[in-house]
Amino acid sequence: MTHRLFIAIRPPEAIRSGLIDLMEGIDNARWQDDDQLHLTLRFVGDVDAHLADDLAEALARVRFAPFDVAIEGFSCFARRGRVHTLFAQIGPNAELAHLQRRVERVCVETGLAPEQRKYHPHITIARLNQSSGPVEPFLASSQIPVERRWRVGDFALYESHLRAHGAFYETVVRYPASE
Repeated sequence: MTHRLFIAIRPPEAIRSGLIDLMEGIDNARWQDDDQLHLTLRFVGDVDAHLADDLAEALARVRFAPFDVAIEGFSCFARRGRVHTLFAQIGPNAELAHLQRRVERVCVETGLAPEQRKYHPHITIARLNQSSGPVEPFLASSQIPVERRWRVGDFALYESHLRAHGAFYETVVRYPASE
């Protein structure tokens, strides 16, 4: 049996609520549900149960002190000139970058292939396709939520269950900061 995994930070309710309040104004966008809002540290993908268990155990070795992160604005990812993802951009942060590198190192030591893409900290808020409306009006008019900064006190290993109406994310293990 395979498990589709990722490692992420879950923003607090006030941050998620502020993002959800902005989710409108793009026709045919697939807006994320509250349960889907997260700041990915590493997408793992499909792994067997043995590797999933090894990874869950190895991530417990990652030590970090609590730190603050903040939403800095909104942007999008495009492929071949077509926008496919709208996201809240997380501002530059040395502690977040350091945590992400530690998580990446553990993933590689556990047997995963190194991530080839540069880390780009963000919270996906919508997925778009060919029938989606333009994102430019949203990007031009959306204000950064009042609640935009939060203290990161843990991260988690999640399993993604793909369903017809979208993915459901289950927390496998939560890893608290070491004060």
